[in-house]
Amino acid sequence: MRLRSKKIARLAVLLVCLGLALASVLYTRPIWVVNQATDLRLRLSGAQSLWVTLGGHSIHYYVRGPVAGPPIVLVHGLGGRSRDWVQLAPYLVKAGYRVYTPDLLGFGQSDKPADATYSIPEQSALVVSFMDAMGLRQTDLLGWSMGGWIVQRIAGEHPERIRRLVIVDSAGLSAPPDWDTRLFTPASPEELDRLDALLMPHPPTVPGFLARDIVRVSAEDGWVIKRALADMLKGHDVTDAVLPTLKMPVLLLWADQDHIMPLPLGQKMHELVPQSRLEIAPGCGHLAPQQCAGVYGPALVQFLTAQPPLPPGEETLR
Repeated sequence: MRLRSKKIARLAVLLVCLGLALASVLYTRPIWVVNQATDLRLRLSGAQSLWVTLGGHSIHYYVRGPVAGPPIVLVHGLGGRSRDWVQLAPYLVKAGYRVYTPDLLGFGQSDKPADATYSIPEQSALVVSFMDAMGLRQTDLLGWSMGGWIVQRIAGEHPERIRRLVIVDSAGLSAPPDWDTRLFTPASPEELDRLDALLMPHPPTVPGFLARDIVRVSAEDGWVIKRALADMLKGHDVTDAVLPTLKMPVLLLWADQDHIMPLPLGQKMHELVPQSRLEIAPGCGHLAPQQCAGVYGPALVQFLTAQPPLPPGEETLR
């Protein structure tokens, strides 16, 4: 009896120590914990976490959905990663799509080479190489924010590779931002609050321990974002002249409360692409693919599965 009591006591101590260790990790490295939880959620949903070598660099990606399903590649934005599609991708999987979500060079779990430019042309070439490596001779292609700029360039250079194009709250036009781009690499909790106010219509209060960890990660990896931004702000690769040349069906998904890429940019793109369809999500901000997936998802599936493609037009999502 005494031996059993000692074993129970030791187990209790072990559990307490384990709990304290987990609490410590959660408090000091909450971003790591969130990433691990997201990865677990993705794997439990059937997503495979894989790597492919492109141009001598290891590129991470998730793939999910039926192997024989029509393919679609989703390209994240500046500071984003393949995990960002955890809310939107299930709509595509449910519709029967084979969904590929790569981490761009320098982002997520992909390599971060010190000598890369992280420019739009470099990332565009990477995505085309990714499509080649996956055996995708033709695919639907979607890009969000900086990813939208990347897919516009790909569609202009390789139109035969794109079945349908989806551009989401996107950069690319020759319109310099009217907000402080340095906020994309916040150096303090106060700057993080200002960034969140740009990204979301009603940003939540970020706990201090989480804000500090976000700032820490920004200090470690922000050099990639700064290098990419510096190249984009030069305006060498704008798509004003590219968009009118596109012939494939194009869907523009835009949030009416986007302060990073305001709605007038989407309306301008709609004018430049005569066959495009502009769908506007009311009450949503720049993070709409995450926070308004219930709005974007059905509209995206309707566009991709329409036979023939939906006619050009503008419609407000509800």
